[in-house]
Amino acid sequence: INAFVENIAEAQGIRVFIKNTATDDEIANVEKEILDIDGVKSAVYVSKEEALESMQDWLGEELLEGYKERNIFSASYDVTLTDLELNEDVQESLWQLELVDDIRSSNESIALAIKIAQGVRIVTGAILILLIIISIAIISNTIKLTVHARRKEISIMKYVGATNSFIRWPFIVEGIIIGIVAGLLSVAIIGISYTYLAGKLATASLMIMLNWELIQFKDMFNLILIVYLGLGMGIGIIGSSIS
Repeated sequence: INAFVENIAEAQGIRVFIKNTATDDEIANVEKEILDIDGVKSAVYVSKEEALESMQDWLGEELLEGYKERNIFSASYDVTLTDLELNEDVQESLWQLELVDDIRSSNESIALAIKIAQGVRIVTGAILILLIIISIAIISNTIKLTVHARRKEISIMKYVGATNSFIRWPFIVEGIIIGIVAGLLSVAIIGISYTYLAGKLATASLMIMLNWELIQFKDMFNLILIVYLGLGMGIGIIGSSIS
């Protein structure tokens, strides 16, 4: 879902039209001014000729036949942002540029993309916190049962002078091992499930129509493995320490 939101965000740009009276040097200077604005990632120049060719491809050459000799289109820059939330601030700065004639932007689409991204982060963050709490509780209870089952051995160890930390460490290590094994199993289950579902969705008519591609599991395997093993170890330590 985050990948889809990022794709939408990358597709949303701002088209900045330059006044027809501007010279080539002035147009080149506008690019520098645009790139100096905070929040601007890139600015791609679109000449009058390219704008006409693009419109001809869209509407057909016959409809725009008369505009070849007298090109009414304006030169422009396609501006992409480092962060969609800076959209309004960047547009305000663009309007301050002297040679800017007009600005076109899909403000509604950008606002929707921002809302979707924020919603996804909130929901996934809440689910992650809930699952971490549940995992800590499960590991804590598992270690408590283990401690209870070995209470006689622990009593003997205490009688012969074992310190608390000496007795605790094996249980903490056990919690870490449980967390690591659980993390590896989770990665395996997710890998198999995601690959299967991605294969099914890739051939879905909606995905083909929208020309959307899902991220391959191999592309995110390293990140998922590191995060899951780190979470597994951390949850294991916390759960066993509580018990």
